[in-house]
Order: sequence, then C-alpha cells, then structure tokens
Amino acid sequence: NLTIKRTFDTKKLSPKVTKRVLFLKDIQVKHDELEEKFLEEKAALEAKYDSLYKPLFDKRYEIVNGVAEAETEKGVPNFWLIAMKTNEMLANEVQFFIFEYITERDEGALKYLKDIRCCRVENNSRNFKLEFLFDPNPYFKNSVLSKTYHVTDDDDDGPVLDKVIGTDIEWCPGKCLTHKVVVKKRPKKGSKKVNNIPMTKTENCESFFNFFKPPEIDEVDECYTTMDEELQNLTDQDYDIAVTIRDKLIPHAVSWFTGEALVDEDEYNDDENDD
Repeated sequence: NLTIKRTFDTKKLSPKVTKRVLFLKDIQVKHDELEEKFLEEKAALEAKYDSLYKPLFDKRYEIVNGVAEAETEKGVPNFWLIAMKTNEMLANEVQFFIFEYITERDEGALKYLKDIRCCRVENNSRNFKLEFLFDPNPYFKNSVLSKTYHVTDDDDDGPVLDKVIGTDIEWCPGKCLTHKVVVKKRPKKGSKKVNNIPMTKTENCESFFNFFKPPEIDEVDECYTTMDEELQNLTDQDYDIAVTIRDKLIPHAVSWFTGEALVDEDEYNDDENDD
C-alpha cells in the first residue's frame, strides 16, 4: 500500500519513552536494510521471469491480432475490450465513486486496442509503465497511450507515490471521449439573447480514457505531502487500477476474456471469508 509522508514529534513523549522509541527505530533500520536486500533480489528475480514471459506475450500478441494469418477474420476480435470489461475493477469502478468506468462510448475506441504491456522504469522494481497499443483509429492519433508510476522508498513510511505521468491524447476533431457537448436552456422569451442558434457548452464526462490524466500530487512543504480526502481516494483508486492491470489483467488476459478469472476470484474471496 502507498502511504502519505508524515513526521512524528518526539516532544509529545516523556524522555524515557523517547529513548525506547529510538531503540525501536534502530531495530526498524536493521529491518529496512534486510528489506532493501530482499527487494533487490526480488527485482532480479522479476527481471529474470519478465524475459521468460516475453516470448509467451509476443505469441499471444500474434494470435490476438492475427499476425501472419491469411483468413478474412483475423485474430480474436475485441480481445482486450472483453477482458477489461470482465474485470470488475475496470468495468465498474470501486466503492468510492459509483460510475461505469468503461462506458459505451469508450467501447468503440477500445475495439482498436491490440495489446497492453507493462515494463520497468529506471531499473526500479517499484516503478512501472503501462502501455496500451492501438491500431489506427478514427478517435485519436496516438498509436500508444501510456501511464507511468514513480514510487519512492521513505525511511519511515515505506513506499510513497512520487509522481504519475500520463499520455496527452491527441483527439481527432469531434471524437474526444472525455468531454461531452451539453445543450443549454434557451433564455426566456423577451430576452435579447434569443436566436435560432442552439446554446451549447463542453463538460467533462466519465470515460476510461480519463485514466491517462492522473490525479495531481501536490507537495505543500518539505516535511509533509498533504492531500484532501477526495484526492487521496482518487490517487488510491488510480493506483489500484494500475496494479490490477499490471498484476491481473496482463498476465491472465485470456482467463478474463473467457470469464474463468471471475470464477477464480469468487473462489478466492469465498476462501477468505471462510477464514
């Protein structure tokens, strides 16, 4: 879990308790040194298996997109769209904000999605980039939409989300899925503004493609990173979605496409409840 950086004021404690807390912090330092070695070994192991997974993901890409096929209907149509819609985290976003995350308007563009990939950033096991590869389509000009997460290790609080970088989408004229045109009410009769031209305005709207415009993380001063509750929820939600894509959707895409992953998730949740 990501945390917000905080500091602890030892002045609130008695001298004896402060001394004990300092001993505890020494123990924590030794733990963190071991954890750092663990993370280094874990990163090396993950890198090893990433290279072993790659040929499998490359083969999956070829099958899904009909590479080197002569048939009229190539590949597996709407593979990633169906896989994403089957995942509850992506299809109907979580409890903080009840709305449909992948909308009907989004589906037209997501039918052009041909692959989702995850790669490391700056040789840091906590940093990662998600890449969404698209065929040429009438919605936007980008061939790749990406989202990069930079996480730092704080001595006291553990992993802290440092920054998130998303792609600026180059929408084709009239095709922006993150905005909608709303017709405003006409002025009452007798107003000088009455004419035959409809009054419209552009508003933000729900869309999966808002994912590429991450919540902004503002640092107020050197000691504290403060977020109001809504921004914290948005940031947590955004990171949870990214981790779901990285750890569940990409490795097990065909199981989400067929729906078998839902059965596995339900069985896992039942086991957790029994415990």
